[in-house]
Amino acid sequence: MKYYDKLIFEISRPGRVGYSLPKNWSTDNGQQSTDKPDGSLSIVNCQLSIPKVLLRETPAELPEVSELDVVRHYTNVSNKNFGVETGFYPLGSCTMKYNPKINEEIAHHPAFSGLHPLQNEESVQGALAIYYHTARALSELTGLADFTLTPFAGAHGELTGLMVMRQYHLLRGDTKRTRVIVPDSAHGTNPASAAVCGLEIVEVKSTANGTVDTNDLKGLLDDTIAGIMMTNPNTLGIYETQVVEIARLVHEAGGLLYYDGANLNPMLGASRPGDMGFDIMHINLHKTFSTPHGGGGPGSGPVGVAAHLVDCLPNPRVTFADGKYRIENGKLKIESSQPDGNNSQFSIFNSQFNSSCGRVAAFMGNFGVVMKAYTYILSLGKDIKHVGPIATLNANYVKESLRDAYYLPVDTVCKHEFVFDGLADKSTGVTTLDIAKRLLDYGYHAPTIYFPLLFHQSIMIEPTETESKETLDDFIDIMHRVAEEALSDPDMVKSAPHTTPVRRLDETTAAKNPLLKYRDLM
Repeated sequence: MKYYDKLIFEISRPGRVGYSLPKNWSTDNGQQSTDKPDGSLSIVNCQLSIPKVLLRETPAELPEVSELDVVRHYTNVSNKNFGVETGFYPLGSCTMKYNPKINEEIAHHPAFSGLHPLQNEESVQGALAIYYHTARALSELTGLADFTLTPFAGAHGELTGLMVMRQYHLLRGDTKRTRVIVPDSAHGTNPASAAVCGLEIVEVKSTANGTVDTNDLKGLLDDTIAGIMMTNPNTLGIYETQVVEIARLVHEAGGLLYYDGANLNPMLGASRPGDMGFDIMHINLHKTFSTPHGGGGPGSGPVGVAAHLVDCLPNPRVTFADGKYRIENGKLKIESSQPDGNNSQFSIFNSQFNSSCGRVAAFMGNFGVVMKAYTYILSLGKDIKHVGPIATLNANYVKESLRDAYYLPVDTVCKHEFVFDGLADKSTGVTTLDIAKRLLDYGYHAPTIYFPLLFHQSIMIEPTETESKETLDDFIDIMHRVAEEALSDPDMVKSAPHTTPVRRLDETTAAKNPLLKYRDLM
């Protein structure tokens, strides 16, 4: 129904009520006054916990809508969402894989969802066990000694890992190491995280096949280099065959190797970053271990380290000894005001990690997301070794099926993703943006476009291991159809999409002059 396609404020009508509560306000004596239906007042003996300074002086401008209209409106809006449960989502660099429902069922179990982070550790032994064993499982899968599950996102994990790197050098008195090497093909969060950590970024060039140029790297290594940030396979989906040599060069220069776990998915069950020589890494649980994307957060970005860096991990830490799981965090005292007016103290007493890089979050991270990842690991069991190989197989199948219609700038076997540089035939002027918009007409979410920046018309595709051959074949057919349309009717492709509720937007104007209020649309 088109009526429910409108903004919630457009549906609003004065006097419409979805749900209401009695009007309450504070009296001068600190009691609460409640109005009766007859207009008189009754005094209720209860303390208000909201200070007057925090109370609104004027009513909020909320839409006035009946409950039924609210339900219909938002149900209608939800049906317009596109995600992995509604269709194929071939975003390169994002790994939009299916999230099994058993993950949600376990994470929402009342025994876990009802926990409070300040509970006594004796009462949360099961939760601490999950935390501890998830870290152990990640260590086994990556070849690193230990993990912290505290960071709330991949970028947060990057920052944490770089804090560990810097702390390691500072503890050794190596204060000159303030520069981090980043490949020119790296994701933008790599240099951004390094800059936030107070480190200077040094760029290393790529070879013609998209891998790190070891000759260029050699000229950058000196006693000011703290480390190098890499992902393997790299942002182009290509395996860094010289990674062992890179590790040797960086280690000999006194630096550390940081592994961006964004592309860990194709390595799962095939190779381990720790075995490649990496000292630090973060994992995007939403990519490799099938948890929901955070949509801006919170998510989860665990950080793992080699044995010589374990003591530099942030607090708190979960340990196991004498049949009991413990939170090791030094002494933490928190005073909490209770409804009865009394103060309660929650204390955690255990050992202090003096070498730790400090705290990166208030408590123990996003426990619900961690539970989903652990459920996924246990569900797959030994079959987890097939994740990487199948993701790699799917990516190469799609690549080889489309190489006749799209230009492949780096012609080699890829891993989980690959990059086209626009159409093979560029004579029509049809761009990558045009292709992406035309795919919307066929019900497909577009791949990642114009990234990485190494190519002018990048189309980055990642099918993941969870898609069937039938789905991939249908996507391949549509991609071929769009390429054929670009030749037979380029103007039609350039003006796409044609079937979506909103046609092609003026993205430049939208960015420069955004409409932030619904009244601006009227």
